[in-house]
Amino acid sequence: MKFLVIDDSATMRRIVVNSLQRIGVTDIVEAGDGKEALQKFDASVGFIITDWNMPNLGGVDFARAIRARDDGKTVPILMMTTRSLKEDIITALESGVNNYIVKPFTPQVLKDKIDALTAANVAG
Repeated sequence: MKFLVIDDSATMRRIVVNSLQRIGVTDIVEAGDGKEALQKFDASVGFIITDWNMPNLGGVDFARAIRARDDGKTVPILMMTTRSLKEDIITALESGVNNYIVKPFTPQVLKDKIDALTAANVAG
């Protein structure tokens, strides 16, 4: 399964990519913001990990844009952000995000969230 990792911080993208590689994910595409991610998204992407705060197009607006596309309605989206207020989590979920991680996070938390979302997606 191809993963699309979106974050304006190259360091954070590297951390996420390294964490994904440790759990066996090898097909990874990176984008520095939601606008670039929309250009890189296609039907081969099976999972999206996105930051919230980014220039050009942030994670919430990116999620809304993906959900509006026929090829993006069911792709799991995991939001990772420093925003931890209940209202922020609700906003993210309402935009189409499936789950939420507050930075900093451990590789195990990332793996657990991915496992839960892929199992739910397979289940229907």
